[in-house]
Amino acid sequence: MTKILAALLPLLLLAPLAAIAEEQEGERVFEMRIYTAAEGKLPDLMARFRNHTNYLFVKHGMDLIGYWTPTEGDEKGNTLVYILAHDSREAAKKSWAAFVADPAWKAAAAESRKDGRLVAGIENQWLKATDFSPLR
Repeated sequence: MTKILAALLPLLLLAPLAAIAEEQEGERVFEMRIYTAAEGKLPDLMARFRNHTNYLFVKHGMDLIGYWTPTEGDEKGNTLVYILAHDSREAAKKSWAAFVADPAWKAAAAESRKDGRLVAGIENQWLKATDFSPLR
């Protein structure tokens, strides 16, 4: 029994390290995006998400976590914040490439810009869930 435990001990100690390495390579990531709408264009931007973008995000493998607008401060009335989840950073890269190449996105974007650009600025932040986060 002692010989078996001695033989298995290195494997038992290394298994968690292998699991951690595997998890980091394919770890689910979250992408927080903050859109500052062009003057007076937040309703149009939200309509584009509601009517086109959300469908296309899902079509291309992105998980919709949520959408918010600030309720106070300078950002109130001109900012949309949303979070997407991806299986990994590599999956996100592939999803975004497919999304921007999609003819339906190109048509929706062009149509929504006919009266001027909807977006004045975009901020992007990649997030990793903590070990105590209820959402992973």
